[in-house]
Amino acid sequence: MTRLPIDDVLPALIDALRGHGRAVLQAPPGAGKTTRVPLAMRDADLCKGRILMLEPRRLAARTAAERMAATLGEQVGQTVGFRVRGEAKVTAATRIEVVTEGILTRMLQADPDLPGIGAVIFDEFHERSLNGDLGLAFCLEVADALRDDLILLAMSATLDAGPVATLMAAPILTSDGRSFPVETRWLDTPLPARARRLDALVDLVVRAEAESRDTGGGLLVFLPGEGEIRRAAAQLERRLPDDCKIRPLFGALPFAEQRAAIRPEAEGRKVVLATAIAETSLTIEDIRIVVDMGQARRARFDPGAGMSRLVTERVTRAEATQRAGRAGRVAPGTCYRLWSRGEDGALMAFPPAEIEAADLTGLALELALWGADPADLPLLTPPPQGSFAEARALLQMLGALDAAGRITDHGRTLARLPLHPRLAHMLAQAGPDAALLAALMGDRDPLRGAPVDLSLRLEALRDLRGFRARRPYQVATPAVQAITAEARRLRSRRGGDTTGASGGDLSPAAMAALAYPDRVAQRRKGDEARYVLAGGKGAILDNSDPLASAPYLVVTDSDGNPREAKIRLAAQITLSEIRALFAPQIDWHAVCDWSKRDRRVIARQQERFGALVLEDRIWKDVPPEAVAMAMLDGVRDLGLRLTGAAARLAARVELVRAEGHDLPDFSTEGLMATLEDWLLPMLSGQRSAEAWKSFDLLPALRAALSWEQTQLLDREVPAQFTTPLGRKIAIDYDGDIPGIEVRLQEMFGVTRHPTVAGVALKVTLLSPARRPIQITRDLPGFWSGSYADVRKDMRAQYPKHPWPEDPTQAEATLRARPRPPQ
Repeated sequence: MTRLPIDDVLPALIDALRGHGRAVLQAPPGAGKTTRVPLAMRDADLCKGRILMLEPRRLAARTAAERMAATLGEQVGQTVGFRVRGEAKVTAATRIEVVTEGILTRMLQADPDLPGIGAVIFDEFHERSLNGDLGLAFCLEVADALRDDLILLAMSATLDAGPVATLMAAPILTSDGRSFPVETRWLDTPLPARARRLDALVDLVVRAEAESRDTGGGLLVFLPGEGEIRRAAAQLERRLPDDCKIRPLFGALPFAEQRAAIRPEAEGRKVVLATAIAETSLTIEDIRIVVDMGQARRARFDPGAGMSRLVTERVTRAEATQRAGRAGRVAPGTCYRLWSRGEDGALMAFPPAEIEAADLTGLALELALWGADPADLPLLTPPPQGSFAEARALLQMLGALDAAGRITDHGRTLARLPLHPRLAHMLAQAGPDAALLAALMGDRDPLRGAPVDLSLRLEALRDLRGFRARRPYQVATPAVQAITAEARRLRSRRGGDTTGASGGDLSPAAMAALAYPDRVAQRRKGDEARYVLAGGKGAILDNSDPLASAPYLVVTDSDGNPREAKIRLAAQITLSEIRALFAPQIDWHAVCDWSKRDRRVIARQQERFGALVLEDRIWKDVPPEAVAMAMLDGVRDLGLRLTGAAARLAARVELVRAEGHDLPDFSTEGLMATLEDWLLPMLSGQRSAEAWKSFDLLPALRAALSWEQTQLLDREVPAQFTTPLGRKIAIDYDGDIPGIEVRLQEMFGVTRHPTVAGVALKVTLLSPARRPIQITRDLPGFWSGSYADVRKDMRAQYPKHPWPEDPTQAEATLRARPRPPQ
């Protein structure tokens, strides 16, 4: 065998695994870790059972198994075998089994002590997939509790190994790679914002091919997905020289075509158009030039679809480095990047772990089946609490978890199906007839420019040729082929749950509603096609769409706008179907609420499914206490406005509170915060904003004070001032300083200024015509000072009223002097 860089570290790795039972191996692409390490572990006889090696992709699993088998001079399925979705080559003689990551999870859930398995290798762990993280956490728990002989090895090309080694309590070993220098060429300036990125990439590939003619070797072009690959291939077929063989490479491609992309060309020059599948694990021979579009597809939770979707994002520096390294595997090479050197510095260092951003419903189901919470497991990255809680709530809605969060028998059925739990629930209840719809909803939309109706997609899937003859819409043939192939597989894998109706009894819309009970939608009143979803969110449909007048829909995809999502895929469902499907979840609710729009209490009896109101009628015998509680919300909406005697009382209370006395908080904020305590008992019969406008708050405020508190209030800050004539005048507490208004003659004889709570009152002295003539907080000072000037002016205006020279000696009066006798 050709010597590879990994060979130098293999003895130390074997010693570490023999001594610790665990290790973390860092080795760059080309070091040979994927094909040499499992064979070295077998040769060292480290364990009695099989060696299980995990790969993130089916192509990588099959290729690794084939290369190891070729090294041994055997066929796949003898010493080395593989298992991927839909295919397996394993015999009783197999000692090394290469599997995709989800298969390990199924094995652990079926039999946690992994009988017959002696070692588990997590290859390409740096990709941090959900299944990879979960599989390692499960294996660590199994090794600690059941299998102290289980050997665990994590291998990676770019991983920050420290945290993984700490989690595993394992040593780190590092291998050098084997690579030649790679020259990196960036764009001079960033692409304009409106530039067609794919067209710019095609131009760059054509240029790279021409510039590298003399150096020879193949070209490896990185694009984000199948659609971009096919469109780029169509353009390059017309623009590259005839001797260039264009080879696509992506996960859904038939294996024979994947092989053609990997193996050397017998003649001519190879141009491989690949997704991130070519970053690691695979060796594509004779590549000297890499052209990187700078984008990658990642699984992200899509609120519009209610589950994970692949989204296109910028590559990270680690991914870009991996891709560039592919140009230096056999000789010095060149990497062309479709971004500028300045943009390179803004790239993230590493891609985020899938657990941080993907849909967690599948993870929550697996953990429930395992019988553990996230905090109980050695997960390298814990799931976000909010996302995990939403995932568990969905599983409870689907009947996969009970109210306590424990898995149900139905949940166990869903866990056995290779689908998102939404689609698994639909397939388990609706039967094989739902397989085509499940495959459709789990994939991308095969139609372009078509209305939102799901039935159009099903029509195309069932009769593609006839659909094209009848309909004007563009159909993506590869998507149709992938969906129909997946549907065939699902029909053979359906679980045994028969709790729901058979597929023949359900329309496609009813089947979709089983997967999306929270997306059953009811049209709102009005001309616009606006809908409310059973889960409480809003959605809108273009008025020109044929389904825009439908009273009920099932929304299976939208743009995810949290305020009002635009509907992208839906099916029309009838009210009778909703009642039949969700009878246990449909209940009558007595509703007595404050309506902000109507500005009044509305009392209704409603038949509801989630946020949908299926039937609505007036609640005639609504209890008064329910009306009062609803009106309390109305007060919170309308606000609290104290006037007159109520305002004066509140001001008096606040004055005494400011002196440290124990009284309720009668500030506006304090009163609003305690409405239920003091106002609720007084709201009987109040139902509208109009009634609230004339409501007298004084009795309610008085009732909030105890007898002792009222006595304290009257003593410290009396509501009224008694004049020398015995008249009671209300003290105004609205301003900063409490005050009274009184006719000047009524204060004759008063030689001490009146006070309240130690504060001098603001006294507004009025003329006989009750017009203010003086404001004072020092009445004795006024008598001895400016009174003389006031007297002079007032005697001329009001000659019939007394204006004594010494008011302190005069008697208070409200009478005019009697007329002299005629």
